[in-house]
Amino acid sequence: MYRAQAGHNGIVVWFTGLSSAGKTTICEAVYTELLASGVRAEMLDGDTFRQHLNRDLGFSKEDRDENVRRLGFVARLLARHGVVVLVSAISPYRKVRDEIRASVETFLEVYVNAPLHICEARDVKGLYRKARLGLIQQFTGIDDPYEPPLSPEIECQTDLQSVRQCVESVIDGIGKRLGKAPE
Repeated sequence: MYRAQAGHNGIVVWFTGLSSAGKTTICEAVYTELLASGVRAEMLDGDTFRQHLNRDLGFSKEDRDENVRRLGFVARLLARHGVVVLVSAISPYRKVRDEIRASVETFLEVYVNAPLHICEARDVKGLYRKARLGLIQQFTGIDDPYEPPLSPEIECQTDLQSVRQCVESVIDGIGKRLGKAPE
């Protein structure tokens, strides 16, 4: 696996998909494997950012875009210092994801794809149910759109693939993107 050296660029690996599609699960497993291999890695989670750095933002389109831009800014800073940065965020709008892609030297988009009914069945927080009852407004996939990537480097179909298969695809993609053979 790729081992970032001081002075070398890292990579931003951007996990996007609906809530409960499996982004964080896959991202955490990739992160654990990278660290175990001695890779300098960091994980940025959209939910955690919203609780801390982005707690001033709501869920309007403008605020969601700003949330993604802030995540992208921090990811870009880390990647410039040789870190493999794993970002797990719904990031529902294609245009702002493409802005981040254009601002990062090495970017890998991972579309964590699961049908809406599967995401709703997996939803341990009950957010989809609340959105369907009208208790949550502007919920991605219900009354706010999710724009899937047009050509992600990796697509994980979590209703058809195991977490392990998805993790292996991402690890392989990181190695290929950085021009290194996976170990």
